[in-house]
Amino acid sequence: MADETRDQRPAETPATETPAEASTTAAAPTERPAGGPRSGGYGGGPRRGPGGGRPGGREGGPRKFFRRKKVCKFCVEKIDSINYKDVRLLQGFVAERGKIVPRRLTGVCTPHQRRLTAAIKQARNIALLPFAARY
Repeated sequence: MADETRDQRPAETPATETPAEASTTAAAPTERPAGGPRSGGYGGGPRRGPGGGRPGGREGGPRKFFRRKKVCKFCVEKIDSINYKDVRLLQGFVAERGKIVPRRLTGVCTPHQRRLTAAIKQARNIALLPFAARY
């Protein structure tokens, strides 16, 4: 009896697809599942919607990080000569392990980076700077 009281809706018939539509709707056999090894994501985690799942995200996508343009310290302070004896200045451009920090991290312009590298190497040769860190 309960079946008779329910609304009797006609069954929806599936719309017929043209051959062009059928090929676009069917999944290609070479597609990989989301989160797979070549999906472009960072891991196998779930896909997130607009905003990337981060707080403060906008509707258009993940929040953009604004990076200030790095400026050359030597150009700004108008330091013409980079002296190998100025260890305190040179230590700022040498990493903890003893490596020379690259331009893209320090923001030093190309001509000053070349002079800086030469000064660091001179300072290393006369034992003002270490070649490598102590363990």
